[in-house]
Amino acid sequence: QVQLVESGGGQVQAGGSLRLSCVASGRTDSSYAVGWFRQPPGTEREFVASVTGNGGSTYYADSVKGRFTISRENAKNTVYLQMNNLRFEDTGVYYCAAKWGVVAAYRTRTWYDYWGQGTQVTVSS
Repeated sequence: QVQLVESGGGQVQAGGSLRLSCVASGRTDSSYAVGWFRQPPGTEREFVASVTGNGGSTYYADSVKGRFTISRENAKNTVYLQMNNLRFEDTGVYYCAAKWGVVAAYRTRTWYDYWGQGTQVTVSS
């Protein structure tokens, strides 16, 4: 059974950094796309970043371009989201999501098959 576990969230002041991790278990092949999404308080879940299975292509929401970096380490079944220069509006619960057997990595929430439980990121101004 596939499981995704996020970690690395916390509270940080504006301008600070955090690195989130998403560890996948239950499948051994690395041919899966991963997306990071976030859900600010009182709003819908929104796309943040995604990466293809081989790490060759990455995609970002305009609001995080230049500040966030998604990367993966397939030997560890782990995808990272490095978040720099955090802003108050980056606050929310961050989720990773995955889809196996694909070469693309889309921004659409409903495209992904598996989701983690989320990790809270709180940025104080």
